[in-house]
This record gives sequence, C-alpha cells and structure tokens, in this order.
Amino acid sequence: MSEPLIEEAERLSAAFAARGDEIETARRVPADVSAEMAKAGFYRMFIPETVGGLETTPLIGCQVFETLARGEASCAWVSFIGATSGSTLALIPEATASEVFATPETMIAGVFAPNGRAEKTDGGFIVNGRWQWGSGTENAQWVLGGSMLMENGKPMLDAHGNPRSHMMMFNASDVEFLDTWHVAGLRGTGSTDFQVTDVFVPDERAVAYLNPRNPDRPLYQFPNFTFLALGIAAVTLGIARAAIDDLVTLAQSKKRVGNSKTMAEKSHTQMEVARAEASLRSARAFYYDAIGAAWSVAERGERMPMELRRDLRLATNNAVEASVKTVDAMYTLAGGTSVYNSSRLQRHFRDVHVATQHIMIGPDILETVGKLYLGVKANASRL
Repeated sequence: MSEPLIEEAERLSAAFAARGDEIETARRVPADVSAEMAKAGFYRMFIPETVGGLETTPLIGCQVFETLARGEASCAWVSFIGATSGSTLALIPEATASEVFATPETMIAGVFAPNGRAEKTDGGFIVNGRWQWGSGTENAQWVLGGSMLMENGKPMLDAHGNPRSHMMMFNASDVEFLDTWHVAGLRGTGSTDFQVTDVFVPDERAVAYLNPRNPDRPLYQFPNFTFLALGIAAVTLGIARAAIDDLVTLAQSKKRVGNSKTMAEKSHTQMEVARAEASLRSARAFYYDAIGAAWSVAERGERMPMELRRDLRLATNNAVEASVKTVDAMYTLAGGTSVYNSSRLQRHFRDVHVATQHIMIGPDILETVGKLYLGVKANASRL
C-alpha cells in the first residue's frame, strides 16, 4: 500500500493547494476534502490491520503528511491527527475497535491532554470536560478526550501510586463543538475547543484501560507521543519545502525598484537559497534516518531503546527548527511581496509558526534530550 498512498498524497496535495483560500476562510477542512483524505486511506494508516486498517510504516506515513503539507498545511495537519488518533484502536478490545471502525472512511480525532474528569460507574465512566486544539474533530465520527480517572470522587492510582489518565472515546453526536478557532495560522485545521457533559463511556472505549499494552507488532512499538511529534515535523518540513519552491518561482521574474536584475540573478538571493536548501535537506535526512533506525528495531520485535527515542525526538525538534528558519528566510527574501494575502509565503510563515506552539515539540524536549546525551538524570516520560 506504500506507493499508492504517496501517489494519492501527491495528487491531493495539488488539488488542495488550489482550494487554500477556501479552506482558510472556512477555518476547518471542508467535509468533502476530509472525505477525500479518508477515501485515500490517510486516516486509517495507523489503524490495526486486524480491524481493517493499513498499519502503514511511520516512514510512509510521514512522507504522506509532508507531501500534503507542500500543497495545503491544514489538510496535512488534520491527516496526521486522524492517523495518529486511529492508532488508539490498538489499545481497546478488538471487538470494540471493529465496531468503532465500522467503515474504511471512519475518522477518529481528539486531544490527549487530560482535561476531562472521568468518574467510574458500573461498566464505564461518566465524563465531563473541555479540550483545546481539537484539530479535525468536526469531521470525525469519534472524538478522543484525555481524562483523569476518578472513583468515589478521588483519583484512581496506578501501580506506582500516580493518578491515572486515559483517553475517552466519544461518539461525535455526544460532543459540543465551540467556535474558538480564530488564529494566526493553520486556520483550516478547525482546531476548535470541544466539550462533553455527563457522557457515559463504556470501559471498552477507555483507551488502554482494559488493554494496557500495545499489540506485539512493529508499528505499535513506536511511543505514542512520538507519533504526534513526528507528524508535526513532517508538516513543517512540507511547509518549508513549499516556501523555497515558491520563492524560487517568484525570483525568476521579480525585480527590485530601480534594478535591472531579477532576484534570481542577485548573489544574496543565491546564497540564501543555497543555505536554506542545505539546512532543510540536512534536517530532513536526520529526521528520516532516525525514523528508519527506530523502525528497524521495531521490525525485529525488540523494545525501543531510550537512545533511539532520544534520537527520534531530537531529529523531530531539529526538523521543526530548520523548517522555521527556512520559511523565515524565504519570507524575508521576498520583501514586500510576502506580506500580501495573495502570496503563499505569508501563509507558510503563519502556518509554520503556529505549528511551533505545539507542546510535543517545545524547548523542554531539547532540554530532556540534552540531559540524556550528557548522562544527566532526566524525566523521559514524554519520549
């Protein structure tokens, strides 16, 4: 399934680029666009094969997200949220997962942050909560919300005495979506707040509650948080690639006032584009090299060592940082042209900077990774 997925991403990337203004104005991915991504298989890439998913390798999945982002970043963002959210079906009973994934076009989306409160009751939980950054949730059939588990008004504890949190899976009809997504970039992701009130979630739809361990198959040896971080980096790499390409196109014809040379003929442009190419390609190579090394271990059925988790997250953060620097350089090179809504460069600038605000690629990750390289004690729970 690898080649068809990438071919579909190439096709849809171009189609979605043509609808960029429409998607941004709507502040969400239109239903027909989401349906196209579902039909292409993007939302089921990380869903278990046992229930009808594809169990695509992270290498292919991330290339799909990157390719989509070259055309329309919001669509790419929603596709990776849908794909990574689908991986949760590996952590609920198979019979329930089959019921949830009722058709190949089923979409799951949601938020892992434990902003909900799930009170234990017979056969399940009564959940209340409100979550931010619900990318793509308005197009989903099932919505996830991280929740703290409670029993008789007190936190439920794990074997180590720590409060337990699990993602609860809601039917979309039980979710209230709030019109909060008025933002600078990634406007088309529809990352609106959502909330639930006294919704019953059976034990079987509390992710990792009855099935606490991932299946013993390669895809599910990747840490859950790493899935999220990899998707963010893939999107930023795609945005940066588009920024270089758009600047190169502009440079062929644009001339500064009073100058007979095009931007492409000026030494400053040439050096900046060369630096951007080197920086972006280097970061991309490290990113895919780290994924490939981790995948080789997962394929052998071995436990993912901390060294590879560390490298994955460093490569991910580095890819985001290199992408931002690339976009900023191309935006600056374009001069006044880049500030107009008619220029894709201003959208790349806004989109990539919103992506940097996600908690999964924050500066604290670099601090943790640095500690691990230096042999200093670190809390690596988010790796």
